[in-house]
Amino acid sequence: MAASLDEEFECNNQDYYSLLNVRKEATLEELKVSYRRLCMLYHPDKHRDPELKIQAEQLFNQVHQAYEVLSDAHSRAIYDIFGKKGLEVEGWEVVERKRTPAEIREEYERLQREREERRLQQRTNPKGTISVGVDATDLFDRYDEDFEEMPGGGFPHIEINKMHISQSIEAPLTNTDTAVLSGSLSTHNGTGGGNINMTIRRVMSAKGWGEMEFGAGDILGPLIGFKVFRNLTPRCFLTAQTGLQFSPRGLRPSCSLMTARHLDQNTMGYLQWRWGPNSAMTTSLVRDTKSSHFTLALQLGVPHSYLMMSYQYKFQDEDQTKVKGSVKTGWFGTVVEYGAERKISRHSVLSASVSVGVPQGVTLKIKLARASQTYLFPVHLTDQLLPSAAFYATVGPLLVYMVIHRLIIVPYTVAQKEQELELQRKSSATDIAKKKQEAESAVLLMQESVRRIIEAEESKMGLIILNAWYGKFVSDTSQKQEKAKVIDVTVPLQCLVKDSKLILTEASKAGLPGFYDPCVGEEKSLKLLYQFRGVMHQVISADTESLRIPKQSHRIESES
Repeated sequence: MAASLDEEFECNNQDYYSLLNVRKEATLEELKVSYRRLCMLYHPDKHRDPELKIQAEQLFNQVHQAYEVLSDAHSRAIYDIFGKKGLEVEGWEVVERKRTPAEIREEYERLQREREERRLQQRTNPKGTISVGVDATDLFDRYDEDFEEMPGGGFPHIEINKMHISQSIEAPLTNTDTAVLSGSLSTHNGTGGGNINMTIRRVMSAKGWGEMEFGAGDILGPLIGFKVFRNLTPRCFLTAQTGLQFSPRGLRPSCSLMTARHLDQNTMGYLQWRWGPNSAMTTSLVRDTKSSHFTLALQLGVPHSYLMMSYQYKFQDEDQTKVKGSVKTGWFGTVVEYGAERKISRHSVLSASVSVGVPQGVTLKIKLARASQTYLFPVHLTDQLLPSAAFYATVGPLLVYMVIHRLIIVPYTVAQKEQELELQRKSSATDIAKKKQEAESAVLLMQESVRRIIEAEESKMGLIILNAWYGKFVSDTSQKQEKAKVIDVTVPLQCLVKDSKLILTEASKAGLPGFYDPCVGEEKSLKLLYQFRGVMHQVISADTESLRIPKQSHRIESES
């Protein structure tokens, strides 16, 4: 999952406990006592006024829902791990009632995967690649003779000499069957062609899948192929593929086998055999860790044999910056490639690499990946190994990126963040206003009960809440210009007094009936001034601290 489950649902974990004012470890009997008491306070039948009756019904339903979840061991375990959103996932009703949190987490993740599969059935999942090849060799390999006589001879000639466009869409047919339609068009120096492919993929079990491919093109002719994937063991899998190409020169069969094995937690070993127009045997070792990616590959084949080694370092920053370098040598010559990759927005990744080789020359490759679309721009600079071409290919993109980053990307990112903050502020203001209205309605419902509680407490010189404030208090002289954000919670706290005692649990007080959060995301505390046995007491408690009053330590000593 994109974010950890604990982070995703942390904000919802304590709401029900706070609403019932019980500990997270509360027994069923403690839940029943709190539930019955709140039902007596907020039952709709206790109010004749139509408006109060509606407000009481809403609060009563919230209390009832909280009790239903926490009183059921299975639902409570789900809620404790995933919060309210975990209870909203479809499928819990048919799941065997698990006993451990680990088993419940496993079931939840399975249900999440099934839900994602159902979502995929409504999507085409388009993927595409656009590659534009640029021939810029005239920048470095110019023909100087007779340039003066040619029109425009003083300017280097740069042209687009090749282009490739490919696109694919998926159409899930059932939970196990998917159809994939793909096509591509290519052109190089004025000549080109295209092809179209249809693939039917079936998931046969949790261990494997198979697919059948049909294709047709304007150059090679029809194609039929089969591919099978199978997990042999938990650490090893096999892929087999065979195909038959109908070409003007006759049938061209092909076949390939690849097996892979987990050598350790971060390392994979691959062995591939390929027979057909480009027969080869390839073995490779890939190690991928949090901070690096290493690949070592050896291929023996006709017409290409090579040894390749690449290393990629991943910086641990929010832009997911990576630098990479590789060297590849074989019958074709030797190529050294180096470059970098960086995330430039939420859905876009930009990378650039320089390829220097003999006899290939120098090529600059720029790649932009945005969502499921990829844009490639290979710029061929020279056919010779010229240091000047390698230098400009390295320094040029860096300077251009720095300018674009400073003038375009940074202002755009800042504007996006400001827009998101503004939306959050509006959403927060709307939510606070709604919670405030609910809290005010709850206070109105409490008035009659509070009056009776105060009369009972006064008759025995018990606990009377004189003043209670909840929110952010500003006491530091350096913050005097900042306004305090607090709400009066005298009535809600007096309503919770029972037998001259008030007990608040470790949950956030914002979830208590009659409370709301006046300053979302900021530290809050609770300040009380109360009277017990005719003596004044005062206490300040942090938001999530448990509180039990009266206490001798809260007593305000009278001045002599």
